[in-house]
Amino acid sequence: MQLIIITIAALLYRLVGIIKPEGLWNDEYVSWLVAATPFSDGFVQAMKEQCHMPFYYLYLKSFMAWFGSSDLILRLTSVLPGVISVIVMYFIGLQKDKKTAVVASAITAFSSFLIYYSQEVRLYSLLFMLSAFALLYFIRLIKNHNITALYGLIIFDFFILFTHTIGFVYIFFQLTALTLLLFKEYKRQLTIVWSTLILLGILVAPNIYHIFTKLGISQWWGSFSLSKIYFLVTDYFSPVLTNLVNSPDVFLYNHSFSFIIFTVVPAFIAIAFIIKSQIKDKLNIALFMIALFTIITLVIAAVMGKLIFITKYSIEIYPILIYLAAVGATSINRLFPRYLLLGIFFLANIYYLTFSPVSAPRMPRPQGHKIVAEILNNSNIQDGDILLFEYYAPERFAKYIELNKYQTYSINKGNFYKYFNQNSTYNSAAQNGKEEFKETFKGKPNIQMEYFLKTNIMDKMHKNQNLYIIVNDSVAIYSKDGIKNIMNDDFAYNKVPLLYMVFSYINNYTFAYFSQKLNVARVEKMGDWSVIKFTKLNN
Repeated sequence: MQLIIITIAALLYRLVGIIKPEGLWNDEYVSWLVAATPFSDGFVQAMKEQCHMPFYYLYLKSFMAWFGSSDLILRLTSVLPGVISVIVMYFIGLQKDKKTAVVASAITAFSSFLIYYSQEVRLYSLLFMLSAFALLYFIRLIKNHNITALYGLIIFDFFILFTHTIGFVYIFFQLTALTLLLFKEYKRQLTIVWSTLILLGILVAPNIYHIFTKLGISQWWGSFSLSKIYFLVTDYFSPVLTNLVNSPDVFLYNHSFSFIIFTVVPAFIAIAFIIKSQIKDKLNIALFMIALFTIITLVIAAVMGKLIFITKYSIEIYPILIYLAAVGATSINRLFPRYLLLGIFFLANIYYLTFSPVSAPRMPRPQGHKIVAEILNNSNIQDGDILLFEYYAPERFAKYIELNKYQTYSINKGNFYKYFNQNSTYNSAAQNGKEEFKETFKGKPNIQMEYFLKTNIMDKMHKNQNLYIIVNDSVAIYSKDGIKNIMNDDFAYNKVPLLYMVFSYINNYTFAYFSQKLNVARVEKMGDWSVIKFTKLNN
């Protein structure tokens, strides 16, 4: 009965606010775009171009084949594994006792982090479920020496490996711990496991190598700071989500009472539970070591600039942390401190989830692409008008607005270097962009940008024709004076991510250029978007 109640509550919280009026944002849009590509018309190539492995896109594509591709259906594909995960975590806790099972399933059910990704059209809800199944079979194998559990572990490790590009980090440390604990009993079987996964690793190695060596610009907008490690804990165990995309460089960026109550307190209680679980328990220590070494590896990769340290990238260890927190909580012998700490932990999480306007199920998606379509449709846009997209390519908005009626141009993440230096390349911009574009940021005449705007747009406009510039305000964050101040401070310039500098400069430049030649008819801001409408009043 307890599991049924918890599961129903988990479902309800995952359905609240599931219809997002802002539509899909970029990462979600990419998920849909890849899954919507026909098998016969580039699906395999579309998967290869992504930073993650193919299983999630196949999973999403199968749902779309049966139920369609409305935003609601796409989000429900993440609700399903989110709810199943609650049940799986119950059975993981049951490997110790029923009290642990109830606490583990409840933490999962009311996890703001999991609720958020149960409404997101991305791989993370599915990945958590796969990792929970892997943990279940890992514990069963250690406790019962059941060979069937070994096969179950292999199956779900396989799916993790083919879902998440950096999932091999977690699997490596998981199998290392398993080998250290059970090598004597399962020498032959573990040899087979290692051999099988090494073979699978060899098969996917070209894709992993391509992803880790290509110069993806998604890594140009953030840098590692110690605060990200603290925010990993608060994202996992408090209802306040901070490191979904990027986080402040300082952990205590907010000194308010509510921040302490809803962010710091639940996280510290969870840490105390996890520490308690480590006392004289070889299995729990091994599980914690798996999580710890996975995190250390990701930190090293982030420091080296190979990835951004975002909480979701370590989601494979989250079932372990939930299980350890549940074990630690239920192993407190004295009833009063146990129920007091559990009461404070769940009260803080559930209260915030239920009443906060920015809780996980209500959190807006300010970068949703539907916002742009709404602004344009409300701007009296006409056939033949010109759209200039900055940061994203036009096709990123095609789900919500018919673009064939308009002339579209784009200065985006994949081609912006062409508008700074005619001799620049994608690779040179990725490696040396800060140095290569430095003089341009300082105010050096930009011949390439001016030529593009003049010949492709300005010279072709006729009287009463409109130009719309679509700006992503979450990236174009600096004004002209802001850029000037940064360029006068070498420390600040080295710290600011390149993409913020690039698209702030582009926004300032295009606005200044067209303001001199056209009439600014309208500026509308909504979410993280600005749409600037210019009109040519005379020939």
